[in-house]
Amino acid sequence: MILCGHSYGGFVISGVADQIPDQIRALVYLDAFVPEDGECLSDLRSHEQVLEMRQQVQTTGDGWKVAPIPAEVFNVNSHDSAWVNAQCTPQSLACLEEPIRLRGGLARIQDVTHILATGWGGSGGSPIPASHERAKMKGWRTRTIACGHEVMLDLPNELTDLLLEYASS
Repeated sequence: MILCGHSYGGFVISGVADQIPDQIRALVYLDAFVPEDGECLSDLRSHEQVLEMRQQVQTTGDGWKVAPIPAEVFNVNSHDSAWVNAQCTPQSLACLEEPIRLRGGLARIQDVTHILATGWGGSGGSPIPASHERAKMKGWRTRTIACGHEVMLDLPNELTDLLLEYASS
């Protein structure tokens, strides 16, 4: 099985792969976070971004809801931007601050790739390049793709080709 996780999905595939490493052939982190044991999403964002998010939760988020990030921040293409914004819903702050627990199973997976989307900066800059550097330090295969954060919308054919390449190798 090959798992591909996008953005926060890097936490999801890391947790799954850590639990069932013998069932995973490869992992693809698609412009995704690469967490270490005990980290949460807030640990991988800038201090300013975390403070802004927590303030927003208190002022307009009923004490628990994080407002969706607008598609424009992710540099989503103009054709899909309004559609993306219409799909977005608030996220629980607790989800973004719950630490992941990794027990070493993830390290047993040898075929891991991190793909960095280079065409967005986000509010205060994209937090993903730090995860891309972390992937390099782990010895994972790394690639870049020139588009906004929503690779599957901006370059669906190119992404399909990349994923098929990994599936056939």
